[in-house]
Amino acid sequence: MNIIIIAKKEIVSAFRDRRTLLFMLAFPIVLIMILGTALTNAFNDEVSVGDIHVLYKDQSDGEFSQGFKAFTKGAKSSGVYFKKVLSDMDGKQEVEQGHYDAYLEIAGNGIMLYQMEKNSVKNSMIQGMLTAFANRYNAVAEIVKVSPKQAGEAFANSSHDDYIKETSLNSDKHPGSMDYYAVTMTTLIALYGALHASYLIRGERLGKTADRLIAAPVHKAEIFAGKLIGGLAVNLICILIVVAVSKFLFKANWGEHFGLVLAVLFSVVLFAVSLGLGVSYLTKTGEAAVAVINVLIPLVAFVGGAYFPIDDAAAVFAFIKDLSPLTWTNEAIIKMIYTNDLAAGWPAISLNMGLSVLFLLIVVVSLRRREGL
Repeated sequence: MNIIIIAKKEIVSAFRDRRTLLFMLAFPIVLIMILGTALTNAFNDEVSVGDIHVLYKDQSDGEFSQGFKAFTKGAKSSGVYFKKVLSDMDGKQEVEQGHYDAYLEIAGNGIMLYQMEKNSVKNSMIQGMLTAFANRYNAVAEIVKVSPKQAGEAFANSSHDDYIKETSLNSDKHPGSMDYYAVTMTTLIALYGALHASYLIRGERLGKTADRLIAAPVHKAEIFAGKLIGGLAVNLICILIVVAVSKFLFKANWGEHFGLVLAVLFSVVLFAVSLGLGVSYLTKTGEAAVAVINVLIPLVAFVGGAYFPIDDAAAVFAFIKDLSPLTWTNEAIIKMIYTNDLAAGWPAISLNMGLSVLFLLIVVVSLRRREGL
């Protein structure tokens, strides 16, 4: 009963503190909105090519010319437009001046292609389309050798509208800017819960209420358990509100396995509260504890990819990056959401829980050695 009373007192006190609410709720929500909106293009790996305009001169006749005309008609549906050169136009000069993306000279059964090197994407697309046409023409030419009467039908069937096919690997399986910062800002603010946790017991000493708690018929273990549960509840409620706002207001993707995602988030909350309690006993003053946490968390956040993704890190930096709790936590959540890799959550939970136990042991040992709190 005493544990519940102490935990309730911590929860009520925390939510009466406007600074706590402003920092734990408004701060991450505003950051998600600003970073998610401002850095949209940084997370958009789609390439917009636009329409392709090709100028050509056709000096061929017969089946090849017939096939090329069918080819140009089918290419329109893919955004590639062919225009026959006029008598007063210099095709090569038109390409050099940027009026067209390519110039073709068709003679006999061959095609000469002229392009500028400045747009490699469009150049590759044009070359690929012409290669596809040439391969199809050669195949039809072999058919014509066997049955010349079917030449017209063969060329008619060779016309299609899928010369350009877009293929991507896991195109929808990566977070957008809003999705990414919804995850990273939530875990970051969960870690900042260590600041509040550093005052869970030290605050009683500063408020001159520690002696009264010790004199009361309450065991130290009950005080510790109540403080721990209260700190966990406050931090967990705050991140759940942040998650709800990001999901329903900003439409961030939290995946289909929210139970396991929540378990990972809870492990971060436990680690943060344990870290705050542990640091408060490892330092001599409350100011020192706050200073340590305020230096440690921004550093952990930076190398852990809280503000921007860190993919290709150098060997030394990659090693430092892997030491950040936010690295394995954020990566685990993103993998569960976007690749359905549920197994990725368990290493993160284990690491966070293990570090939490370590800091809690420091607190327990310190409490036993002290006469008071």
